[in-house]
Amino acid sequence: MGEEVFESTIKVTISDDTMKLDVAKKPSSASLLTKLHAGYFRISLSLGGQALLWKVLIEHLDKSKTLHHLFHTLPSTTFLLLWWISLCTLIILSFLYILRCIFHFSLVKSEFLHPVGVNYLFAPWISWLLLLQSAPFSIPHVGSCQVFWWIFVIPVGILDVKIYGQWFTTEKRFLSMVANPTSQLSVLGNLTGAWIASKKEWKESAVCIFTLGLTHYLVVFITLYQRLSGSNSLPAMLRPSFFLFVAAPSMASLAWASISGDFDMSCRMLFFLSLFLFTSLVCRPAIFKKSMKKFNVAWWSYSFPLTFLALASVQYAHQVKSPVSAGLMLLLSALSVLVFVGLTVSTALNLDMLLADNDRYLNFTKRN
Repeated sequence: MGEEVFESTIKVTISDDTMKLDVAKKPSSASLLTKLHAGYFRISLSLGGQALLWKVLIEHLDKSKTLHHLFHTLPSTTFLLLWWISLCTLIILSFLYILRCIFHFSLVKSEFLHPVGVNYLFAPWISWLLLLQSAPFSIPHVGSCQVFWWIFVIPVGILDVKIYGQWFTTEKRFLSMVANPTSQLSVLGNLTGAWIASKKEWKESAVCIFTLGLTHYLVVFITLYQRLSGSNSLPAMLRPSFFLFVAAPSMASLAWASISGDFDMSCRMLFFLSLFLFTSLVCRPAIFKKSMKKFNVAWWSYSFPLTFLALASVQYAHQVKSPVSAGLMLLLSALSVLVFVGLTVSTALNLDMLLADNDRYLNFTKRN
């Protein structure tokens, strides 16, 4: 009798555990909104940057006599496909994040107060600016284009006032205490806005925003380079963000080239700086070893900085017509495409881990 009761108890326990597992596996819209922080906009940033790279390459290679014998044309369908995928992805992410703001405002507030999370709030606006620049069609009225630009730039300005202001007014938020590689996203937002404005011939707005972005880039870069207490607090999982060191000077060179009308010596200096920083990171793969053990959305931080570097190399090859500059452009562009394709495949193979609870540092549900 005792053995029969023991066997029955075991069966009931296994049945309960199975039921718990089945319930846990059921997707929940609430859990989706709680896990979807602004860091996921790194995907839309990479998509938008890649679409812009294809557009710029097509325009450059059509005009280039040096590379005409290598490439007759790049398929415009690839660019169009990338742009529409970018637009759909960004719309979906933006819609979900708006729902997060409505139903889980406390999590958004925690994200806003987080030294790393707040910097990713720039990512959606940079993504929209990139899509505006890479649009395959022209907006019929200049006023409409300006309206879109202001819609995307004003939130960047508001975040600037919050972040830059607290760096020298709030005792517990000094830059030396909160600086980390993702702090360069704020700079990237300003430089991207300046680049788009100059492309639309709004020179005064471009110079104003570029001045703000470049000034704070120098401050952030020096602070991070000195490796003060706050700048050394990034966990291993987020170390792909070190590639933002490459993105900021690359975008600065593009913005100033568009403002001045020429990829002059200043632009080349910024381009060479980004090239040096990229080489320094590539020569030290050991620092990314821990972050590569398990798939994470942070991997997308490899893609868009490399794309911005490739975009700068296109401008450099256009200005300095030589086999070396053309070869450098092809190398960086091919590398950018390969990294993007690799990340796309990895994401597709690890969709079940994309919103997993392995993002401990940016898991804001544990803060409430």
